[in-house]
Amino acid sequence: MTKFGTEHDGLKALIARFDPGDEAFIADPYPVLNDLREATPLFWNERSGQWTITRFKDVYETLRDRRLGRSYTHLFSHEQFGRPEPDSRWAAFHQHESWSLLCLEPPDHTRLRRLVAKVFTPKAVARLRPALEQISADLLDTCAALDDFDLLGDYAQPYSVAVICSMLGVASSDTQLLLEWSHAIVKMYELSTTEAVRVAANQAAAEYIDYTRALIADKRRNPDGLLVSELVRVEDEGDCLSEDEIISTTMVLLEAGHEATVNTLGNGVRAFMHRPDEWRRVVDRAVEPRTAVEEMLRWDSPLQLFERWVLEPGVEIGGQAIEVGQEVAMLFGAAARDPRRFIDPERFDVARGDPAHIGFGGGIHFCVGAPLAREEIEVSLAGLTARFPDLRLVEEPVRHPTFVIRGFTEIRLAAR
Repeated sequence: MTKFGTEHDGLKALIARFDPGDEAFIADPYPVLNDLREATPLFWNERSGQWTITRFKDVYETLRDRRLGRSYTHLFSHEQFGRPEPDSRWAAFHQHESWSLLCLEPPDHTRLRRLVAKVFTPKAVARLRPALEQISADLLDTCAALDDFDLLGDYAQPYSVAVICSMLGVASSDTQLLLEWSHAIVKMYELSTTEAVRVAANQAAAEYIDYTRALIADKRRNPDGLLVSELVRVEDEGDCLSEDEIISTTMVLLEAGHEATVNTLGNGVRAFMHRPDEWRRVVDRAVEPRTAVEEMLRWDSPLQLFERWVLEPGVEIGGQAIEVGQEVAMLFGAAARDPRRFIDPERFDVARGDPAHIGFGGGIHFCVGAPLAREEIEVSLAGLTARFPDLRLVEEPVRHPTFVIRGFTEIRLAAR
């Protein structure tokens, strides 16, 4: 197998700088990502055993290429792809995502998404707007009473989980449980994980599965018209969702929805705090919060890498033939700052308002929760700019030690 471009010593040295385990790289990966994108459309990552794609056009097309998939077990065995069988020690983790929309391919994906879409519609999201605004206002009231506050711990995390729990029909007293489960599980999606991370993720998945089975049983007895209740009830041409499918569906909404919303808000507000003129444009409503949301999603993406398996012959990316059974990793952060697609891409321009970024993926796996995420972030930004027009950083925040899911541990803010 030819490793595209790695013969060049300069490119080898550049690829070596792509180190998702290095704290300095995690703190600011964009200089390396930009250099890689300009040097090559893709490269072979020896550490992860993946072709890694850097440019917007190639990422955009790969997301929509049906010859690649999020999984391969509907067509091939693990042995055929040279992969080990799933480790039985992490059975609960594998079970919780077994029917996730993010992991399925047609025909299962088509069937499941059609059923989920019947209860997760833009109109249903629009009806949530008053509830989103009330949850936001209550939390901002609490923040306003403090000398300074943590945007993530005091606002974004409880806000996002409260929204999802209110949608699902989960008791508000259980929001902390769901938050802890989500935090533990999503660490499994990094390029490398420790034994401790795997143990914690598997335990969290097992607890979530047991919790949701009990919740489903309760909704069968006491339907309330909310999401879990509706997923139990939904039917299409005699088809309905199994209990395992409902568990995976609710978990992916919690994990993807919560993490994306919280980290988009955190990454975006931190960018604003370093650019007070851009903050003032939203405060003064020269730029509407709904417009600014798109730049927050593009400029410092909460999801930096997304993967696909090559399922059919004939796939070529950036001039390189990719074999069936190989995996590609798309660098969203590199693609989102590609000057071939975005004018002055290094600039955080809140008036850009370009919704055709890749922050929500693309193709059949385009995020089903995108309308809700946009609504949540817009409501939050509108509330923050109205309540705290002179907001400032108390101290420079510290990044989570993760690359794939990009965010901060806390962001301390105060009014000037």
